[in-house]
Amino acid sequence: MAAALVLYLRGGTINTMVLAGFVIAVGVVVDDAIIDIENIVRRLRQARAAGGQTSAASVILEASLEVRRAIVYATLIIVLAVMPVFFITSLAGAFFKPLVLSYGLAVLASMVVALTVTPALALLLLARAPLDERQPPLVRILQRGYTALLARLIRTPAPALVVTVVTLFAGFAVIPFLGEALFPHFQERDFLSHWVTKPGTGHPEIMRMTQTISRQMRSEPGVRGFGAHIGRAVQGEEITGMNFSENWISLDPDADYKKTLAEVEATVQQYPGLFRDVQTYLNERIEEVLVGSSEPIVVRIFGPDLGVLRQKADEVHNVLRNIDGVADLHTDLQTDIPHIQVKPDLAKAARYGLKPGEIRRVAAALVSGDEVSDIHRNNKVYDIMVWSTPQTRRSVSDIRNLQLDTPAGGHVRLEDVADVRILPTPNQIEREQDSRRIDVSMAVDGRGLGDVVDEVKDRLSKVSFPREYHAEVLGEYTERQAAEGRIFSFGLAAAFGIFVLLQTCIRKFRIAALAFVTLPFALVGGALAAFATGGLITLGSLVGFLTVFGIAARNGILLINHYQHLEDEEGEPFGVELVLRGSRERLAPILMTALATGLALVPLVMSGEIPGAEIEYPMAIVILGGLVTSTLLNLFVIPALYLRIHGIPER
Repeated sequence: MAAALVLYLRGGTINTMVLAGFVIAVGVVVDDAIIDIENIVRRLRQARAAGGQTSAASVILEASLEVRRAIVYATLIIVLAVMPVFFITSLAGAFFKPLVLSYGLAVLASMVVALTVTPALALLLLARAPLDERQPPLVRILQRGYTALLARLIRTPAPALVVTVVTLFAGFAVIPFLGEALFPHFQERDFLSHWVTKPGTGHPEIMRMTQTISRQMRSEPGVRGFGAHIGRAVQGEEITGMNFSENWISLDPDADYKKTLAEVEATVQQYPGLFRDVQTYLNERIEEVLVGSSEPIVVRIFGPDLGVLRQKADEVHNVLRNIDGVADLHTDLQTDIPHIQVKPDLAKAARYGLKPGEIRRVAAALVSGDEVSDIHRNNKVYDIMVWSTPQTRRSVSDIRNLQLDTPAGGHVRLEDVADVRILPTPNQIEREQDSRRIDVSMAVDGRGLGDVVDEVKDRLSKVSFPREYHAEVLGEYTERQAAEGRIFSFGLAAAFGIFVLLQTCIRKFRIAALAFVTLPFALVGGALAAFATGGLITLGSLVGFLTVFGIAARNGILLINHYQHLEDEEGEPFGVELVLRGSRERLAPILMTALATGLALVPLVMSGEIPGAEIEYPMAIVILGGLVTSTLLNLFVIPALYLRIHGIPER
């Protein structure tokens, strides 16, 4: 509630990413309360068993202060682990910053509550309450079995170390087989389908194609609705010609998503010879924001001459044509179309008293029309055009014979004062940073985005470009690399900060190094879980790895701090019994942290990639897999290694 209040005061809104942050923080919130209450109950039992006169308030205060140091450092570590996400810029940062912000605020608020509200409630509810000396039956059974297994493992650690090493190797072995993507495919039930024909295609032909595809789409069992628009509407935001058609396809909520989508794509593929695609609104918007194109991979070629650009675009297109996983490979439709050029003859125009600008304006109005006003009726806009009659502009000869008014009151043919001819001209010219460009774009199907981009770059390196010409690979993968680079660079700084916090809290370099070096084992479960559920690592998966790293470091520092407390404060001699007792007493909090976090994430995993949860799903998979290995790490690996490393003298 405190974290939600802070978000509200900052002007934020509670969306799915914010809720996902709260869900991930559930385990930490539960653990904070368990640590404090468990230590308070244990101290109250000891005080009552000793029969001392110490007040309950003093016992509770002392018990809370004992765990305060560990809770504060553990909270700082878990917040520091996810800090690299705040340095992600552009579109990716807009997606994940709300999640990490809500997660961090929830963890910090939980720490404050554990250090203030929890002791106060313990004083009110536990000061005079009867405290049974025996643990609950389930906890006793778990502690008994865990203690027996750990004792055997500590005495013969070789099997556990072998299993740990094999698991690490398995995690590293699957990394080359993991695909990469910025975001997963969004499971929306509303699609866009673009149809782009050769420039110059007439309105009747576009109408025929659109009506034909409409009848086919509406005949599909899972399609609920279909709509389309052709060209550019009045005051429309898209600058397109008559050769462009955009279709809107809506699926029935009860229809099988994958089957219906496959049927829609098969129907679209029946129209060769033109560019067409099928994608969701959100995917299209993401791609357009990234590179101004609706495809995930764009090879953008820069250079000064349009002819050379087209030649190199064709060469790049041929080189990339048969790459496995590339779909809808196409080059921008930048072609030459015929246009009429009117070049005034200055000497002849002066003879009739005409200016060159007047000749061009009048010729343009007669040939293509000139908008002079608008009429608004029934929420519709109608242009008022000044235009010549159709029979006066049917051919070049008709245009040459157009009659122009002269200042003297007579008329003169356009051909008598200007040179009129048909010349080729580009249908569009695109520029970026003062350079002309042309795009070769493609989609990805059946293969990881990163693997496709690597092969595209490899083949592109074999294409030679003249001086002043070059090609760049842009799109979703480029954005992912930028975000991934910032995560790794700032993640290294965060890892160093975590090690410093471990050293500061534990106060022994070897033990702090032990806790830090074993952390990669906690991430192995996330990699294996991602490989088992599709093998795709998205940006959400990387955020999940950061979360697991923080949770594992937190549990490790709390466990080691408890060992040190038993030895330094309670006089327990160092040895096997100390490790067994400390591990047994931390068993319930560690399991509760893992179970609370896991149970909170299970609905996201069980529901799969449903609309609205596509980003959280891979993150939840990684966290659940990481929770398994991080829990095993803290319950078995760290106790066995602590027992052996503790005896090594510090320099």
